[in-house]
Amino acid sequence: MKRGKKYQEAVKTFDRTVQYDVAEAIPLVKKNATAKFDETIELHIRTGCDGRHAEQQIRGAVVLPHGTGKSVKVLVFAKGTKLDEAQAAGADYVGGEELIPKIQNDGWLDFDVVVATPDMMGVVGRLGRVLGPKGLMPNPKAGTVTMDVTKAINDIKAGKIEYRLDKTNIIHVPLGKASFTDEQLSDNFQTLMGAVIKARPSSVKGQFLRSVTISSTMGPGVRLNVSKLMNQ
Repeated sequence: MKRGKKYQEAVKTFDRTVQYDVAEAIPLVKKNATAKFDETIELHIRTGCDGRHAEQQIRGAVVLPHGTGKSVKVLVFAKGTKLDEAQAAGADYVGGEELIPKIQNDGWLDFDVVVATPDMMGVVGRLGRVLGPKGLMPNPKAGTVTMDVTKAINDIKAGKIEYRLDKTNIIHVPLGKASFTDEQLSDNFQTLMGAVIKARPSSVKGQFLRSVTISSTMGPGVRLNVSKLMNQ
């Protein structure tokens, strides 16, 4: 893969064979976030899980103390009084069955998170083929299938993010923006890593964290000292 001149210059600013402490890695990643937009700082966690086994799947959600720096559009599927509750809580879009053709046929996907009350999952299930591949299907483990729509919306707007294994057993999550302070990114990192380590499936043998890397949207990844993370 051919990399641009900026990327190649950024790679020279640190030693790619070294595993850094978080306190060293964050300033390095921010320094190399030189794009003309506020780059997202991302965390990539390669695990020793085998996602083909259901008991080794990892999926959960955590509220980052400083949010992600991104305003999130929330769609809520509900009915009755829960529609009004969702609107009052600040949902961007609220509805029921009438939204199905808009998403299915018109390709409308102008939202980042979908929340549904349990009694609407029969309806939402019909969107599995559209929402599933995009990681947008509501899920009880992520707190997005719930009767408490107010709490769900408040948490999401406050910076709640979902983490899950991809097909290669890696977790990719946003940590914040390059404009965040080192302390804000560090706080978000500690909260997120704590949740992931806690979520380690008991059936995973050997090393749980194979590698942990922080990068910006356009910049190179900086590897972290995994043994230190496990001993925190």
